[in-house]
Amino acid sequence: MTYYLIAGERSGDLHGANLIKGIRQHDPQAQFRGWGGDQMEQVGMELVTHYKDTAFMGFLEVAMNLHKISGFLKKCKKDLLAQRPDTLILIDYPGFNLRIAAFAKQHGIKVFYYISPKVWAWNQKRALKIKATVDRMFVIFPFETDFYSKYEYKVDYVGNPLMDAIAAFRPDPDFRAKHGIAADKPVVALLPGSRRQEIVNMLDTMLTVQPHFQDYQFVISGVSNLPASLYEKYQALPNVQVIFEATYDILHITEAALVTSGTATLETALLNIPEVVCYRTSGISYAIAKRLIRVPYISLVNLIMNKEVVRELIQDELNTQQLVEELRALLPGGTKRQEQLHDYARLQELVGGPGASQRAGGLMVKYLLNG
Repeated sequence: MTYYLIAGERSGDLHGANLIKGIRQHDPQAQFRGWGGDQMEQVGMELVTHYKDTAFMGFLEVAMNLHKISGFLKKCKKDLLAQRPDTLILIDYPGFNLRIAAFAKQHGIKVFYYISPKVWAWNQKRALKIKATVDRMFVIFPFETDFYSKYEYKVDYVGNPLMDAIAAFRPDPDFRAKHGIAADKPVVALLPGSRRQEIVNMLDTMLTVQPHFQDYQFVISGVSNLPASLYEKYQALPNVQVIFEATYDILHITEAALVTSGTATLETALLNIPEVVCYRTSGISYAIAKRLIRVPYISLVNLIMNKEVVRELIQDELNTQQLVEELRALLPGGTKRQEQLHDYARLQELVGGPGASQRAGGLMVKYLLNG
């Protein structure tokens, strides 16, 4: 059978690649085409457009790029009609994917959605639009089944695909030596995100803590989908290093991390690393989001646990004083370290074990074969 996938950002590329592997276990002759990134392409998907061209963050940024987004939508719709796949599989990325879902439904293409848009966070009535345009929804958080049931929409809970990636991770025993990271000096990790706006908005502020922790070396997790020039000024700083495409290995050797809000906050917690969550966007985007958001937290860790496990420093709270205070409390001997690690144990129970990609892939093939 033929599968058309759309992932619009880095985390979606990871989960899309694992999903392709899961589908292949149940449909060895499966053919894949779509929008995503290097990881999806590496496992055999014919790549139409790379997510690095389509990732826009925040209300203002999206508004400023409406013409580009409109062009991408037209390109995608045209390609979908030319291909007529057995199913369209949408992975998160709701601003784009919900429009494509409506278009595909209108043209008789079966629509599956893997990793639900966070409709429970804001504009909850979008659940009705999903119910009308998505044939099958595969969710990754237990609370999402209860949320959708309020709208009389039955969804499949498959577990969290991050556990697949974490279970597959094998730390490189020579990682420190390969990158010249001193063995006798502890590490603080900085995960500033995978979008240009995130690096610009967050990384300079994150690094203001460095002079306050002279006994630590700071390692920035860089991503190759952004220009290397974006990181050049940081590579020149003393006691600071940028290492590309090695987030899990960096976290494996770190004592604590400063992490931009997103999937990485959950990955960091599931890898058992104490963290502070950081977020800053344009003033306009933040003002709009503050009016619309209907949940008390922005980080997945706190949302799943339904309490503040990790401190969220948002907008003006993201400053040197608060970062230093929170980081000091999480490093060995700090006042918050053990409590956060204790909460992580419960978080891991709630998220569950690996196998989400295989379960989702198996269900998708089953639903396609059974009509």
